[in-house]
Amino acid sequence: MTKQNQIYKCEVCGNIVEVLHIGAGELVCCGQPMKLMEEKIKDEGKEKHLPVIEKSSIIKIGEVEHPMNENHFIEWIEITTENEKKLKKFLKFDDKPQFDFNIKERIISVRCYCNIHGLWKYDVEK
Repeated sequence: MTKQNQIYKCEVCGNIVEVLHIGAGELVCCGQPMKLMEEKIKDEGKEKHLPVIEKSSIIKIGEVEHPMNENHFIEWIEITTENEKKLKKFLKFDDKPQFDFNIKERIISVRCYCNIHGLWKYDVEK
């Protein structure tokens, strides 16, 4: 059974999908079950992958800036606010690994997706 907001990736063609509605079926692409991308919160490379919040709405990826080149980059950054608003910014390989969401609401969590190292999440302490 899928859960809302889960991220799945096809290990054959690289398609990535986000679950918008809960379902009982299995997600399949290229004739194979898609892989659930687990949210990493600590692991090897965390200093370059865990999101960092600056000035209440600027999100930077990594205490040490994450590489941004054609072969290794942050594909997107997503925030969830205290009012459950979700905002997502897609990045290109030549962008900086950061974005100013320019919001007044408090951010409660941040996720980002690295094309090599997968899905990362940071929950803000209350």
